Parts: sequence; structure tokens; C-alpha cells
Amino acid sequence: MTNHRNPRPRPRLSLPCAAVVTILALSISTALHAEEAPTPTSSEWGGIGLLQTPTARMAESGDMAFTASYNSPYSRYNFTMQPFSWLEGTFRYINVSNLAYGPESLSGDQHYKDKSIDVKIRLWNESRWLPEVALGARDLGGTGLFSSEYLVASKRWGPVDASLGFATGYIGNRGDFSNPLGIIDDRFKTRPVNNPTIGDAGQFGIESMFRGKVGIFGGVTYQTPLDSLSVKVEYDGNDYKNEPRRNNLGQSTPVNVGLVYRPNKNVELTAAWERGEAAMVSLTLRGNPGNAPTARKPLDPKPVAWNSAAPASASSSAGPNQAYSDSAVDWEALANALRSNAGFRVSDIRQRGDDLVVTGYQQTYSKPTDGLNRASRLLNAALGDSYSWYTLRTERLGLAIAETSMEHDAFRRHDEGEIQDDELKRNIELVPAGGDSGTAIYTPKSAPFGGGFSLGYRQNLGGPDGFVLFQIAANYSASYFFLPDLWLTGTVSQDVFNNYDKFSYDAPSRLPRVRTDLRSYMRASSFTMPNLQVNASHKFGKDIFGIAYAGYLEWMYAGVGGELLYRPISQPWALGANLNWVRQRDFDQGFGLRDYTITTGHATLYYSFDRQERIIGSVSAGRYLAGDYGATVNIARVFPNGLTMGAYATKTNISSGEFGEGSFDKGIYFSIPLDNLLPRSTRGRANVNWNPLIRDGGAMLARKYSLYNVTGERDRAGFYQAFP
Repeated sequence: MTNHRNPRPRPRLSLPCAAVVTILALSISTALHAEEAPTPTSSEWGGIGLLQTPTARMAESGDMAFTASYNSPYSRYNFTMQPFSWLEGTFRYINVSNLAYGPESLSGDQHYKDKSIDVKIRLWNESRWLPEVALGARDLGGTGLFSSEYLVASKRWGPVDASLGFATGYIGNRGDFSNPLGIIDDRFKTRPVNNPTIGDAGQFGIESMFRGKVGIFGGVTYQTPLDSLSVKVEYDGNDYKNEPRRNNLGQSTPVNVGLVYRPNKNVELTAAWERGEAAMVSLTLRGNPGNAPTARKPLDPKPVAWNSAAPASASSSAGPNQAYSDSAVDWEALANALRSNAGFRVSDIRQRGDDLVVTGYQQTYSKPTDGLNRASRLLNAALGDSYSWYTLRTERLGLAIAETSMEHDAFRRHDEGEIQDDELKRNIELVPAGGDSGTAIYTPKSAPFGGGFSLGYRQNLGGPDGFVLFQIAANYSASYFFLPDLWLTGTVSQDVFNNYDKFSYDAPSRLPRVRTDLRSYMRASSFTMPNLQVNASHKFGKDIFGIAYAGYLEWMYAGVGGELLYRPISQPWALGANLNWVRQRDFDQGFGLRDYTITTGHATLYYSFDRQERIIGSVSAGRYLAGDYGATVNIARVFPNGLTMGAYATKTNISSGEFGEGSFDKGIYFSIPLDNLLPRSTRGRANVNWNPLIRDGGAMLARKYSLYNVTGERDRAGFYQAFP
């Protein structure tokens, strides 16, 4: 019987697609001598990949990248961090230009927004015969509109890097074959339909991972003879017939092609033709702050030469290496020199046998080697061989934290080249600050008051009122110490510029509004008092620290509370607990209070993994501001230069429906030491916390002081890691 139906037409390459394929073919045939492998570059989804699909490749450890891409109707804004050579994480906002965020009464003409987090883990490195292999997940948690899971392998042959992968979910929506995991459980054969609205978002969870049919994807990146230019050809595993919110797209071919231009190692420009239907353009800005060297410090004072004349001693005929009597030393000048040149603010100087003990704290140099080297030179210049040991005793907020003792002669021999760094390190001790601090020699005049100005920045991303709402404020913070362990501190803030006049949306909540009243707090007053509290600290033993506080503890809450921390200096772990009774503040952040009260607190285990790639983690369990109970996990990678990359997640006993969009609290953050960037040494840091949503579930009190941070000098692994 004759079949009179029209045969299905074969997909044909469009003109732009065919042109790029032709260029690729000509390049390969005429330039096979270019043996250098392509540099891994970002996909339009932010992570290292081809165009729409990932590869098994990773950026270098410490890499950070921002990628903005447009492929109608999607605009994607991706931030990618590479905390380890084997782990890639991406946080993303997506704008969908042909869908409304919600009813016009809610969001006007603003487009629909979605947020997502991706993770990719390398399973093993490429070898001569085996490819590099990675396992990953796109759009973890939250709405899961673009969720997908994949396994991908990559192999290099000269200038060509080829990848092949298998995916469930969005990346594999073509569904080339049945899920082999269905042999284990029939549930793996189908994937739940996921088309949430704003009101019921947050219902997609891990129970849908690796479910549904499997799609094949892959492609090649070719490094052309031009070092700055590479070509990508990709077979897309998505047929775009099951787009989120039924926003399906046309596709005349599954082959995507593109060109990547890298004018330098920090910039990537990509242009592509995808689906045979639409153009895609993207820009990636990339850097590696994790491995960046510290900036030169031309504005720092020069260290005192080891054999210089004694700048802090009274007139004396003694030579630079002869002993001085204590009566000949101008202790005030020495204390001032330690502060201005070594960054160590002195609270007293004592004698303990043949050990000179200088109590205070480091306020300028982030690396202990810098402060110790400068202090040893100053002490030698002032004291000669009068003491065998110098000890810098760190005391913060009235808490004696740690003592760093250095042998005088070891520093001299190191300076003269007789011993190397490793031997110098063996002559430096970090121990708990004991009770015997010696006999007082010098105590400076009390300076109980201190303060300064700073700029503050706050933002909200991806809400219905606008993609970016932000505020820049001028802050003044000050403290007054009645005693070393009893003080008053506070901050006032004046709005300088913001666009929160667009902020008219209160996020829906089925919990007490402990954080989602953000709009009211932002708009009630331009002059606010975010903090005003009295504090008392106490050390209960060699390793036990405590603090109590009362007042206006943060911009939304006032109350009383306290914290205890047990942190043995010889251990990589610490235990802490805080308990607080708080009451909501008035929206204008003045002295008034609202009716809502809650008792909240957490017990926390901290652990520092003492490895070459240093990891600091914590688990906090307890009661949150909305009365929910649960735990927060926080994991961070700390690089040798001080850069920190981290992520956290909180899950409590409330359901995803009660929590709302996102289903649980999560975020990523990074902290860059300003010392790496500025021409003068500083202990300041730039902290960026990227949280997808503001919700009431899993909300913690933002306490001003954390004893774990206050006692940072007890971090023995970090202390010795900072040495050359």
C-alpha cells in the first residue's frame, strides 16, 4: 500500500549556522598544526561549558566569573565561583521577556524572574586514555523550572576538546531513551510535571532528581590558530517543547554554533546561532582573586632595619646589639612606633622573666608574619639583647585570646640569612593567653572612645518591584569603653541614594513577619539607628569566652542575649551557644518597639579542616526568629591570600508550602581582603552575600559580635599557613 503522507522534512542548517560550520571545517583542514588545547570558557548559563550545555571542564581553583547572556526570550545573569579545582557553583537570575511577573496590580509591566543554583563536581581527571568526567545539577531547589541532572565526559585531541553527556530534566528534554535507573525503581522512568506559579513555587525537590527520560548532548570546542578565537559546535539535548510555564520555543535544528573571542584572560565575548532560530550573545568577566598576589604597599611605612639605631630609646651610648636598661627606654615612643609601624595597638607592656610581654591587638596587618616581623625589629632596636623572647599578647573586647611568642635571636639569624623560614617558624609559639602576664612596665593613657564613618550598601534582587533595588547609606559607628570588658557601641545611618521608592510589594508569608516586613523598614525613615547596645565580656577559663549584650541589637530587633564559646587553641573545632530574647523594632528604627517577641538561639559546632585546601564549616541548630526549629549548614573555602568563598543552607520544621517560594533558605557569599587590592595594608574586607529571596523561615538574629570571629587569633592552622 502506498503511503501518501508527506515525509517529515529533515532539519536544515540556517545560513548563519552553515557559515560557522564551514569556517570550522576549513580551519580544521588547514590548521591542524595548532596543537594547543582550547581554554575552558563559560556557557550562556555561567558555568564552564559549550553554549547551552555543560562540559566536564573546570576553571582554575579560586576563579570567579560573571556572565550575562541574551537568547530571546531569556536574559541570564550568572555568578560562578570555583572554590576547589573539582567543584563549580553558579548562582543565577533569569528574566523571561515574554511572560509577566504577575498581575499588573502587583508588578506592573515587569517580566517574570527566576532564581537558581547550579553545582558541578568533577569525578576524575583526564588521563591519556580516559576522559575527564563530571556530575552536575542545574537549578537546585526553589521552583526547579530549569532543573536538570547530568553526567558528562570531555577529552582533548590537540586543538579540539570534545564532550558527550547524558541528562535528565531540562538539558535532556529531547528524551532520546528511557531512563536506565528504571530498572531499580519504576519512578525513575517519569519526571513530575513542574509548572509552578508565584503562589505555589517551592514544590520541586530532590525527589524529582534523575527522573524522566534521558537526552544526549555534546559537542566540540576548536581552538583556531588565532589564540583569542575559538569555535563551538554543540548538539543540544533540549527540543524546547517543554519549556517552563508552557513557554515553548521553535527549533529547526538541534545544532548550535558559536564563536568565542577572548581579548585577554579576563574577558570572553560569545556570539552564537541556536535552535536554527535565534541569536545568542554573552559577555563573561573573569578573575582569580583566590590566587591573586597581594598588591604592593608603597604607602606602608618602611620596616625598621634590624641593626638600626634605637628610635624608641633615650639617649644612650650603647650599640644597637648591646643591652639597654629598662630605665633608658622611652616606652611611650616604643608603643607609638608599634602602633604606627607594626600595626599593634598597645594596652600595656610587662616583664615576665626574660620575656617582654606586649598586650594589645593587631589593627593593620592581616598576615601575622608582617606584624611580627615589624614588631620584632622595633623591639630589637629599642631593647637590644635585654630579652630572649618577645610576646605579643592579643586582647580584644577585654578578652585575653592568644599569645604569640618569638625568640629574639631566631629573628636576628633569619634576618642575616643564617636560618630559613621553616626554622624561624619553629621558634614562634602560638599559645593560649595565660593568667600570668608579668610585672607592669608601661600602661598608656586611656582612650575609651573611638569611632569612624563608612559607606553601607544593601540590595534586593529579582523582586516584582524591580530587578535590583538598592540603597547606599553613610554610617557613623562609635564605641565607648567604661572598662576593658564593658562598653557601649552604636551606629547611625543616613540614606544617601536608593531606588526603594519602587518597593511596594510585601512578599506573601504564612509565618510571623520576622523579615518580610523589609519594605516598611526600608521606607519609613531616611535617618535610622541600626544598632545601640551595651556589652560585657568575660573569660571563664583558658578556653571559655563569654559575652552578654542588651539594647537595639540590629535594625529589626531589640532585646537581651548572650553567647558562650569553648575554643581550645590546640584543636580544629569549637563549640558555641547563644540565647536571645528579642522584640521587633518600629519601622523607623528609632527607639520604639512593636508587639512581636520571641526567644531564639542556636548551638553551633565549628570545624576547620587542616588541609592544603583549607575548609571551615559550621552547623548551627536551634530556634529561629519565626519560632521554627532547624539547622543551618555553612561551608567555606579559605585561600592562602585570605579570600573566602562559601555557601549556606537552612532547613527548618516548616513545610515548603509554609516557607513559600524557594522552599528553604540558601545563599552564597565571598569575602575579599582589601589588603589584596589596596596600596596600604588593612584588615578590612569586602563581603558580598547573595541570597535569592528574603523569607521568614530560617531567619537568624543578626548579632553584632560573634565570639568565633572575635577569637580569630586562636586559629592555629590559619596562623601557620600564613607563614612563607
